[in-house]
Amino acid sequence: MGFSSRLEGYTGKVREVLESAGVDIGDEIEITIDEHEKINGILMSRYGLADPEYIVVKLPNGYNIGVRFRENIQVKKLSEVKRPAFRPPEMAHPLPGLPRVTIVGTGGTIASRIDYRTGAVRPVLTTDDLLSIIPELASIADIDASILFSIFSEDMTPNEWSMMATRVDEYIRRGVDGVVIAHGTDTMGYSAAALSFALQKPPIPIVFVGAQRSSDRPSSDSATNLIAAVKVAGHAPFAEVCVAMHDNHSDEVIAIHRGTRVRKNHTSSRDAFKSINTEPIAFYKNGEIHINRKDLNNRDSNQYIFNPKFSDKAVLLKFFPGMSHDVLEDIWMKGYRGIIIEGSGLGHVARRLIPTLEKILKDGVFIGMTSQCIYGRVNMRVYSTGRDLLKIGVTPLDDMLPETAYVKLSWVLAQTTDVEEIKKTMLTPMAGEIGERSIP
Repeated sequence: MGFSSRLEGYTGKVREVLESAGVDIGDEIEITIDEHEKINGILMSRYGLADPEYIVVKLPNGYNIGVRFRENIQVKKLSEVKRPAFRPPEMAHPLPGLPRVTIVGTGGTIASRIDYRTGAVRPVLTTDDLLSIIPELASIADIDASILFSIFSEDMTPNEWSMMATRVDEYIRRGVDGVVIAHGTDTMGYSAAALSFALQKPPIPIVFVGAQRSSDRPSSDSATNLIAAVKVAGHAPFAEVCVAMHDNHSDEVIAIHRGTRVRKNHTSSRDAFKSINTEPIAFYKNGEIHINRKDLNNRDSNQYIFNPKFSDKAVLLKFFPGMSHDVLEDIWMKGYRGIIIEGSGLGHVARRLIPTLEKILKDGVFIGMTSQCIYGRVNMRVYSTGRDLLKIGVTPLDDMLPETAYVKLSWVLAQTTDVEEIKKTMLTPMAGEIGERSIP
């Protein structure tokens, strides 16, 4: 995520005029359209995809207007107004004896602040800022915070997963009691799954947290989610990679989801995240953590395994009616060594694709089958198409989420190139990602 305000969104001739005038976003300017019309206001940033022929100005009355560019237009800087700085009140000091929790920022709504003067979004993840915005944190844990990177979550790659895992491992070795990762919600499920494999059976909780609505909105979920995440990171008796987000539309309950079992199911609702084919591992309510499962890794586990390597040779492919074998062949020819297919129903693709899949499998490429259905599990023995896919060597992945299967395959491919070993590892439960047939 880029946080520079330098003439953000302006291009072409409009940008040239603004640069010639030596102005920047937030400066007070005067625009002379002709001798009878002048407009004074604050230069605002603008959407890069909007009409490029407009200059956006905030008038003294608070309204924003667009001034259409003309060849004879003149721009003059009236003043370089001092940029507003966030001045926190006296910071709340942590109580003695509290657990140490580190918050790592990677981007997203929860780790940013709106600059109301310019409309820009900027990172705000210092300890002082957090404790002044959410003073309740000082009574929960001794907080430290750092920014690893500030990007949109859709820009995450296996490389960023590895960086996150490595940073968390550093904090584990420093002896912190818990880590919270502030993350954009769109791909948070992928990252939570990635760290579930890279940091197996960790000695401390690793809690991903995000916000569906920014902190400047009355309906924001950022503070309540972060409070719950810090509580779990510092005080939970279990040590799991998990996700803390609203359980429902109210602020009363935050659900704690297992990192390999959670999915974002709504674009904007505060309760977008749900555990699939299972229940949340815990809930946070009225300041307390309520454990919901028995099969959890205990805090201070001595079985910790750190392996942060991921491969970029895995791909997630959704089957669709009319899919051509060319799609599969293109993936194969580009050098991918593992394919996760989101098949229809119990785990099917069109029969016409089977010969191409067989050819790819014979080349030593792993192909795993998941389902497009949100709930249930793959069963490829029911219909003839599924049985034929099994016969050529497609591996059914039980009730593993497609996103989790893709992440796990990326991790496995970084460990081995042997197809039989890949298959064996993909079918071995490691972080609660596969094989739950009942909820204890």
